[in-house]
Amino acid sequence: MSQDTLNFIFIGLSFVLYITIAIRSRAGSTKEYYTAGGGVSAFANGMATAADWMSAATFISMAGTVAISGYDGARFLMGWTGGFVLLTVLMVPYLRKFGKATVPDFIGDRYYSKWARGVAVICAIFICMTYIMGQMRGVGVVFSQLFGISIPAGVLIGAAIVFFYAGLGGMKGITYTQVAQYCVMAFSYTIPAIFIAMALTGNVIPQLGLIGNYTAGGEAVPLLEKLNQINTELGFSEFTSGKLSKINMFCITAALMCGTAGLPHVIVRFFTVKNVSAVRKSAAWTLAFIAVIYLTAPAIGAFSRINLTQTLHGTAYAEAPDWLKEFEATGQMAWVDKNGDGNIQYFGPDRSPVKTSSVFLGKAPEYPDYDTPERQRIGASGERLLANKADDSNPNELWFGNDIMVMANPHMAGLPMWVIALLMAGCIAAALSTAAGLLLVLSTSISHDLMKKIVKPDLTDKEEVGYARFTSFAALVVAAYFGINPPSAFIAKTVAFAFGLAASSFFPTLLIGIFSKRMNKEGAIAGMLCGITFTIGYIVYFQFLGGKKENYLFGITPEGIGFVGMLINFAVAFAVSKFTPAPPQEVQEMVATIHIPSGAGEASNH
Repeated sequence: MSQDTLNFIFIGLSFVLYITIAIRSRAGSTKEYYTAGGGVSAFANGMATAADWMSAATFISMAGTVAISGYDGARFLMGWTGGFVLLTVLMVPYLRKFGKATVPDFIGDRYYSKWARGVAVICAIFICMTYIMGQMRGVGVVFSQLFGISIPAGVLIGAAIVFFYAGLGGMKGITYTQVAQYCVMAFSYTIPAIFIAMALTGNVIPQLGLIGNYTAGGEAVPLLEKLNQINTELGFSEFTSGKLSKINMFCITAALMCGTAGLPHVIVRFFTVKNVSAVRKSAAWTLAFIAVIYLTAPAIGAFSRINLTQTLHGTAYAEAPDWLKEFEATGQMAWVDKNGDGNIQYFGPDRSPVKTSSVFLGKAPEYPDYDTPERQRIGASGERLLANKADDSNPNELWFGNDIMVMANPHMAGLPMWVIALLMAGCIAAALSTAAGLLLVLSTSISHDLMKKIVKPDLTDKEEVGYARFTSFAALVVAAYFGINPPSAFIAKTVAFAFGLAASSFFPTLLIGIFSKRMNKEGAIAGMLCGITFTIGYIVYFQFLGGKKENYLFGITPEGIGFVGMLINFAVAFAVSKFTPAPPQEVQEMVATIHIPSGAGEASNH
């Protein structure tokens, strides 16, 4: 049985499972569409939340970041994990007591203003659309490799699947689909890691392998020491050293952390359980389920770095493994024979430049464009040329996308075909699960918070769900476009922008709304607008309008600027509220009520 056949079997079976669950769990009311009826168990919700949380950026891109960046990749691990703790301690128990269906719902009522609700809807749209771009990109990368098609075609296939089961089942269908998707993700992520850990370190537990000895080939040296040695010999910085400045590392980590605590699609998951006690239990289960994958990612990143250098560096292209040709054909990897020796060389920028030939990745006169995809042009040594992927001043001859490392790792390690097929199913599950949750938040923000609460208060339940499903379709069309033309080809970077937007808009507004009785609508609205406008402007300027790196504010990259936007939000909100009237007494009493501990009277059951 071929690898392609096994891939189709594993992924086909998983799709049948997801779609069956969506059909059987079809939402019949707005309560089921928005919050799954409020009766999901803490265990099931914990698993569903973990699946919703662990997106393509986590599953596909995070380990790739660790593989390429080493220590610097820890910013995603620290930021996302710490942020979830922040979310469960400071946010969701109180928001669940409030008893609303969406984040804009809370903001609209807490700040007693349709304008506040409208601004919150706009913020939710920006956050979710930016986030879902990364998920659609992830779907495209996986389907591209699976079917041997272009990434745009893969994005369109994934968008159609997400619309079917997310638009049909709402939160009820998504919840139980995500339970199944978590199981697929957990097995597909850990099983390959166990195989590779045993091969490289002799340890059956990947995490112990990471801090243990590298034993392959008869050696017995610490794995991280081996990685540092490999990196420095090839001209890269040490794997355990950091290249980002301290202030940039801090700001990115803080933006990811605070952005996590303001993500609307994660917050709404905790509205699906019965009461506040179930929220806390669900949060504990979620952290346990997240740990399974988050504690495995650094090991996978380190293993894949070793496998890459030992499998490809120094190998004659004519003798390269078949999987390299497959990744080349889909544009995920590229090699150019700069020195004309026919060997693949993977060198870092610190190696002395080699004498290069006229062969390079670009539109050279000797390689005219025959109206075929650029990745299909063939170089002098038989390589497929991929435009704009090489720099002749750098001796490195091998290019690959960070997001392909997790999928390439089992191939490089020579794992059984069924393990590779299982991993492919997990990659798709990761991207689809988060995309579905984001799609639901987008649709409910527009149908419930905009249409029902502001534009047409007389909407029936049926009409409201209809608007939600139409909005899902429209949002997917936009998301698919930006999945094909993303702000960054690197999934985790695109997703990081969404976290920055959430940190600069929702996090301060929700936190102040929960813990400050004095914060009024004027302060909240001004804070949200200033915070998210600054953050969006910074990202757009440096990502789309040609802003130069040397002009970064304090050296902070766009991924970390959300932290500065958050500080602006806090400062503006408190300054404006100080010179404007206090909230009505009933609002202040409501804020005090949601602080009553669980079990102290009726408030704990709201």
